[in-house]
Amino acid sequence: MKNIKDRTESPKSDTKQYWSVMTFYERFEHVISLMLSVIISIIVVFALLQLSIEVFNLLLLDMLSPLDHKVFQLIFGMIMTLLIAMEFKHSILKVLERKSHIVQARGVVMIALLALTRKIIIVDFSIIDANKLFALGFVIISLAGVYYILRKSA
Repeated sequence: MKNIKDRTESPKSDTKQYWSVMTFYERFEHVISLMLSVIISIIVVFALLQLSIEVFNLLLLDMLSPLDHKVFQLIFGMIMTLLIAMEFKHSILKVLERKSHIVQARGVVMIALLALTRKIIIVDFSIIDANKLFALGFVIISLAGVYYILRKSA
């Protein structure tokens, strides 16, 4: 039963409980995290609305096939952008819920991997040169290695 109670407690009640013992900087960090969380939430809502409008326009009004490579790239690029924003918000929520004091490096590396995955999805391989493709692959492998090391050390 204790786990259920812990999950139902809101970050707001947790903040009230610890606000008096927080240092000035911890309060500052908490307020900034809250503001960033609200801003990212607004961005996610508007991006979702824009994605919905775009999908409606592309698939229903223009009668384009979702299997068309360009439509696929556009739609999934937008979806990946939303996923990146939500992962970023999740890392900020950890600060608000006092699960960590600052945004953790593992979360930042995960967001970078998601951004690179988005880049792979939307890249037009007919116009990218081999050097850029090699560099992109090298960065992905490097970040995956860093993520692995961070995960093993935790």
